[in-house]
Amino acid sequence: MRNGFTATGPSRAEKAVVPVGVRLSTDIEYRPDRLNPYRARVRWFDPATKRRLYLSEGKADEDEAQEWLQSIIEAAEAGLSPSLATIKLAEYGDSNMDLALRGLELKTLDPYLAGWRMRVVPALGHLAVRMITNGAVDRTVQNWIADEHSRSTVKNTIAVLVRVMEQAVRDGIIKVNPARVTGWQKLCTQAEDELLNPRALALFDWETLVALADALVAASHDEYRGWGDVVIFAACTAARIGEISGCRVGDIDTTQWIWTVRRQTTPAPGGLPDKGTKGKRARKVPIVEEIRPLVAQRILSAGPNPDARLLTGPRGGRISTAVLRDATHWDDVVTKLGYEHLRRHDLRHTGLTWFADAGVQVHVLRRIAGHGSLTTTQRYLHPDVHKITAAGAALSAHFSVLRAPRSLPSPIVMTR
Repeated sequence: MRNGFTATGPSRAEKAVVPVGVRLSTDIEYRPDRLNPYRARVRWFDPATKRRLYLSEGKADEDEAQEWLQSIIEAAEAGLSPSLATIKLAEYGDSNMDLALRGLELKTLDPYLAGWRMRVVPALGHLAVRMITNGAVDRTVQNWIADEHSRSTVKNTIAVLVRVMEQAVRDGIIKVNPARVTGWQKLCTQAEDELLNPRALALFDWETLVALADALVAASHDEYRGWGDVVIFAACTAARIGEISGCRVGDIDTTQWIWTVRRQTTPAPGGLPDKGTKGKRARKVPIVEEIRPLVAQRILSAGPNPDARLLTGPRGGRISTAVLRDATHWDDVVTKLGYEHLRRHDLRHTGLTWFADAGVQVHVLRRIAGHGSLTTTQRYLHPDVHKITAAGAALSAHFSVLRAPRSLPSPIVMTR
């Protein structure tokens, strides 16, 4: 018993001696009243100050605690102090930013520091430097692009992350810089093309949508109908997949059939947390008659809890665009149907295009979409070929009227 808690005893790495002369002492304590009850702790004497120092972290189970201790031991054997081996990216970057950005011109510092503060730290700052992987950086960059940040903004944000991680390489914390990602420029180009002509990415009609949903269900494990519901719901509400995943039963008003979009589920290192909508504001979206039976059935299946998610995976899990893609074999299905270009986000383009073609006024469409800029919404209003030819015919008729000879007025006869 130690400090009122029962210890599991010393780990195999107890009293490991590292080349720098620091003797590490490790143990794991079980504290049943904590959310993460297994506290892994490492202690050592600082050779310079002769002070006794320690680090500790709570873990969900003993295996995780042992893994954390082992990572400290391996870092120490490589000559890295325990405090540096576990330092979080936000703390490391803030402490070493001057070194990381040395040699840059003053005009470059502001966009780099803005990228660090506004994007890198919120996305990755909570992770230990040694735990940041290529995959974590890839997913983070994709999220920045999906949030419609400009190419220069993404470039500057990646650049500052690369420099900070390069400093970590020089300090011996990591061996390879995981921030040197490739292929993001192509993703930016794709996103820019979407913004210029999103109508080109939309499905043709309701029958095409239903056929797609049925094909995806048929390709999924156990033919889970929920995947088709997600696809149809996304197209008919013009919502993002993350917003659909974040939808709760209590967000649906079945009297007026309106969905109040309040949150979205977004991929992040370590899971799929909920956060506010992209515009940080709730918005209202109509639920059209065609999908009301679907929504009513999902509400009935979810039960009486208003916080229950409306649409989930087959085991009740949260949905992301990647989860939907993998579970339905999306790429294979859309290729067989002849829609090689189609991605999950194109369901949103489909809905907004259909709303626009139905004659919804642009200011209303903007509110449904949650667009910050009216210019973005107006891109969905591009007329189809028939409307273009009709417009040409109307202009020709107007010219004909202008060219028509005007009759002269009758002469006035003066009489006495």
